[in-house]
Amino acid sequence: MREIVLDTETTGFDPQSGDRIVEIGAVELMNHVPTGRTYHQYINPERAMPKDAFDVHGLGDDFLSDKPKFAQVGDAFLDFIGVAKLVIHNASFDMKFLNAELQWMSRKPLPLDQAIDTLEIARKKFPGSPASLDALCRRFNIDNSARTLHGALLDSEILAEVYLELIGGRQPDFALSGATGSRVAGISEEWRPEQRPNPLPTRITDEEAATHANFIEKLGDAAVWNKSG
Repeated sequence: MREIVLDTETTGFDPQSGDRIVEIGAVELMNHVPTGRTYHQYINPERAMPKDAFDVHGLGDDFLSDKPKFAQVGDAFLDFIGVAKLVIHNASFDMKFLNAELQWMSRKPLPLDQAIDTLEIARKKFPGSPASLDALCRRFNIDNSARTLHGALLDSEILAEVYLELIGGRQPDFALSGATGSRVAGISEEWRPEQRPNPLPTRITDEEAATHANFIEKLGDAAVWNKSG
């Protein structure tokens, strides 16, 4: 199963009022495991950047002036996502912008049911709790210290970790089921996940570790934890 975790940065809130996409970032998952393939593109919005938007993502007129227009990269973006499900935080916002841009270049809109909204998942799973990306990072102990400004690719990478935690933090079958050798959007189903380059941080608090150590000490030398081999 192929999924694309996606984020956009824009000039504002409403494409029908002239706002445009200025950055797209996307991370590919295969059977809920990051493959290492990404898509990242800065885009010339063909309009001035409002200060409020600049304060969010830091992408200004000078930086974007020599970047391609959406019409020049839209087909490559569509080729990358294919028919994969799109994992997006607050999906209605990004889908609204993507479909407006696609309409302006005379392409078919993306079906709304192609999107998986992690904001909706989080609100159902943790009703009444904050469900922003930063709040979910705190809940799941995900390091987002590099997120001083919004950036589409960085946010996609962080969202991929959040999404995997929201759905249980595990991979259903590690690509071991189904026919081998077939290809989906250029990705072979013979692909296998690689070992994490860095282990996940422990979720045991210092207090819990101390309590466990005291418990083991009371069991004496016969405790299985005190035996080697």
